[in-house]
Amino acid sequence: MEHLDPHQRPPDSIRNVYKKYQKKKWKELGQDEDIVDLTNPKSASSNNKVHVVNEYTAEELATTFRAFAGKDDDLEHVDLPTSILVYEHEDLPGLHLVPSLLPPSIQTLLLSRLLHRDLSNPVHLTNIHTHYTLSYPPSSSSFFSTPPASTVPVATPLSPTIHRPLTTSSLLSKRLRWITLGGQYDWTAKRYPNTQTPAFPSDIKGLLEDLFPRTEAAAAIVNLYSPGDTLSVHRDVAETSNTGLVSVSLGCDAIFVIGTSLREDMEEKSLTLRLGSGSAVYMSGSSRFAWHGVPQIVAGTCPDYLENWPGTTDGIGEYEEWKGWMAGKRVNLNVRQMWD
Repeated sequence: MEHLDPHQRPPDSIRNVYKKYQKKKWKELGQDEDIVDLTNPKSASSNNKVHVVNEYTAEELATTFRAFAGKDDDLEHVDLPTSILVYEHEDLPGLHLVPSLLPPSIQTLLLSRLLHRDLSNPVHLTNIHTHYTLSYPPSSSSFFSTPPASTVPVATPLSPTIHRPLTTSSLLSKRLRWITLGGQYDWTAKRYPNTQTPAFPSDIKGLLEDLFPRTEAAAAIVNLYSPGDTLSVHRDVAETSNTGLVSVSLGCDAIFVIGTSLREDMEEKSLTLRLGSGSAVYMSGSSRFAWHGVPQIVAGTCPDYLENWPGTTDGIGEYEEWKGWMAGKRVNLNVRQMWD
């Protein structure tokens, strides 16, 4: 595998597309014909560069989703999709787009396991650990078990003269930006440490490897966005494996810009995608190390089956005081194989 510099500046052409959509008003996005949105029949049918390259059958999906759910009763009466098509855009070979891959019940279950169970496991580091010592809830409990009105600090600053203590509300509503699963990526050094990595959650690993069997789910970054948040243009090049990178979206829509420029003799290509909840992107082949970024999170687009999370529609769940937290969030599960 060719060495790629993680500090290299993105090409101006891709940065300019990113800046364009960073400045766009939310209402303008729906009229932008350059945005590829495969959940929109009009956008999908008018784009003659998008082609079907694969298909998940209903039987395959049912087996995969029931294995992920395990003993969870929520799937007993779920209407599973008849089949799901996988698309590829001819400008970016290897970039596979899977709209509406995960049904609502699986999205809800995945979100709960990530943010109740895995966030509460201290082996999975977060951005908070750079400047704070985080106090974890009791075993099998969730950070959302603490009422949002609580004034008890949950994160103590390493440098009290620089940072203030954080309550659970400030942690979950504003300050928590990412969680690492499996291989713990070092954001400062832009590499994975050479030490033993925590085990990747086995149920999520099984789900992803069933859906994307060419990639071993060994490391993941769970990004948490709110409207107004962005992710600058970059490449994921810390891995020493060419296997594909999996990205799953939950919650509000995201505008996703991606482009390739691997050699000076290659023409630069870029796409702008609108990614809805439950959709997946698989970056493989010549698109594995493409430049990509998120210039905008589209407010007011969280689907109704997730917007009350971690509360419930009937108002009788364990976390009702946090009801509606997800209405203004996008959670992105970004998974990769670290080495061959």
